[in-house]
Amino acid sequence: MSAPPVDRRTLLDRLVDFISPGPDSREELLESLADAEHRSLIEPDTRRMVEGVLRLSDKTAGDVMVAAPRMDVLDLAQPYEELLETVIRTAHSRFPVVEASRDNIIGILMAKDLIKLQRAPELHLRTLLRPAVFVPESKALTELLRDFRSNRNHMAIVIDEFGQTAGLVTIEDVLEEIVGEIEDEFDVADGESAVYTLADGSYRVAGDGPIAEVNRIFGLEFPEDSFETIGGLVAHELGRVPRRGESVDVGGLRFVVMLARGGAVRWFRVTRLPCAEAGEGATRAAGPPGHA
Repeated sequence: MSAPPVDRRTLLDRLVDFISPGPDSREELLESLADAEHRSLIEPDTRRMVEGVLRLSDKTAGDVMVAAPRMDVLDLAQPYEELLETVIRTAHSRFPVVEASRDNIIGILMAKDLIKLQRAPELHLRTLLRPAVFVPESKALTELLRDFRSNRNHMAIVIDEFGQTAGLVTIEDVLEEIVGEIEDEFDVADGESAVYTLADGSYRVAGDGPIAEVNRIFGLEFPEDSFETIGGLVAHELGRVPRRGESVDVGGLRFVVMLARGGAVRWFRVTRLPCAEAGEGATRAAGPPGHA
């Protein structure tokens, strides 16, 4: 028979625990974390990450997914040029590939694999696809993160109770619930321009890009005293924050949302409107092009 474990805490430690026991609920734990930060025992970022882990257990794939109508997908029947244009325009690294309809997802294509098609045109897109992982909307994010880590997948297709595509979720979506927004290669560093010229002559403009910089580059006169960022101006003109894939015409420019996170637009794809459309002087919103 093994001996009972020895309590190696000091008398003072045990007395403190007796007088002030540990938290008995999540609310008390959160209060303890806030108190620890206030007393400089932990850093603010540490507290936010621990709180993110606690919140993760309450959320499901359906809570953080990109809804099906706003998913950027590739069609198996598309020619190479159209596939490449979509990859460049959206700047994602992975895409669900559909056949015949948007609900029929047959696999996942890595953007880098398109190079293989260029080098070997005889290859069929189907041969480059990786298996798609399907999860229910109710799947807990803690379980999903565990699956992502063990299966080395970074994307899952979310299905509803009827077996239809509800959306998609990535490992980045899950991690951002813990650590906050993750910077990527398209994020603007301090001192860098918020406007980039793309190969097709359009522009990639950061949602938090200064109005003054957009005015200077495009030769416009958007009001700089009312709004600080171009994303704020576009949202004001539309009456709400536009969703990914949505387009908004403002001041002779067409803003198409490339990426939106956390209730804000991260990147627009911007093109100049033809003179006839620009002359109308109206603000117009349209749904995601090519989406059901």
